[in-house]
Amino acid sequence: MSKDVEDAAGKGISFFERYLSVWVIICIMAGVAVGQFLPVIPDTLSRFEYAQVSIPVAILIWLMIYPMMAQIDFSSIANAGRKPKGLIVTLVVNWLIKPFTMFFFAWLFFRVVFAPFIPEALATEYIAGAVLLGAAPCTAMVFVWSYLTKGNASYTLVQVSVNDLIMIFAYGPIVMLLLRINNVVIPFDTIFLSIVLFIIIPLAAGYVSRVVLIRRKGLAWFENVYLKAAGKFTIVGLLLTLIILFSFQGEVIINNPLHILLIAVPLIIQTLFIFVIAYLWAKTWRIEHSVAAPAAMIGTSNFFELAVAVAIALFGLNSGAALVTVVGVLVEVPLMLFLVRIANNTRGWFPAEPQLVKNK
Repeated sequence: MSKDVEDAAGKGISFFERYLSVWVIICIMAGVAVGQFLPVIPDTLSRFEYAQVSIPVAILIWLMIYPMMAQIDFSSIANAGRKPKGLIVTLVVNWLIKPFTMFFFAWLFFRVVFAPFIPEALATEYIAGAVLLGAAPCTAMVFVWSYLTKGNASYTLVQVSVNDLIMIFAYGPIVMLLLRINNVVIPFDTIFLSIVLFIIIPLAAGYVSRVVLIRRKGLAWFENVYLKAAGKFTIVGLLLTLIILFSFQGEVIINNPLHILLIAVPLIIQTLFIFVIAYLWAKTWRIEHSVAAPAAMIGTSNFFELAVAVAIALFGLNSGAALVTVVGVLVEVPLMLFLVRIANNTRGWFPAEPQLVKNK
């Protein structure tokens, strides 16, 4: 990593976020150990369900998702008309390209290339998990990637806010379409419940708390005190969820350790492919780098917290779909830091900017 990226990373990304892949690996080992040596824990947790949704996991997932939803300022959408090219790149890549290329790469590798190693029924679940991951553009970590590439913070907020609104209406239909192509039929009420639980409720809670707390305490207190404190719950919720998930996945991991590597291959290829499309499109359109880099990063990274939540709700804690979404967590951070380095080293490809709007 170049020195400027390292300096930025040290300021813009927390200790836990920077080494998230390490924590995921530790949680995998801890979860497998719990499942093997303390099976009473997953057995007990599995009893607390409503409409096939694990209540303990749902609580942890709300802890993960709420803090990032509270960051979204929907009043910024009023500025969506400024610099429309960056927004067009983000929206087209996220909703018209990314979900479908993720499905293609997952199908290609799980059904064709890796067919000798992956049973057909498991391949179906793996493809489903990839679909859930590919249809959810990044919501929170993109602010980190924007910071590290010296992105325009205000415009990144506009891009994320617009994407979140679209996600409420587009995520369900896209997921249902691609799952149906994959011969997985999900009842509409099931996917609707997942959207309400893991998108609409945390989004509404984040919006209300943002408005109320800013009105009472001010924007500076909300961003510098409240969001920093609430953000710690995201990491804790994620890590505890992974331990629970892998306590159910223990047998799969022990019997098929190779599958983790096999799952990572199409996810990595998809990530690189989407970055190239978005980044080169922005270059061709001569979009300034402070807008182009975040525009590419939003589509390249995933809202993996949502994908994990929906995979568990639709397919269960011990499903192949849930496993794929967790592998997505495992590979994303180091891969995105690599792409940050590429973006910073190619800043000269883009038009000169008289003034870069930096994150504070």
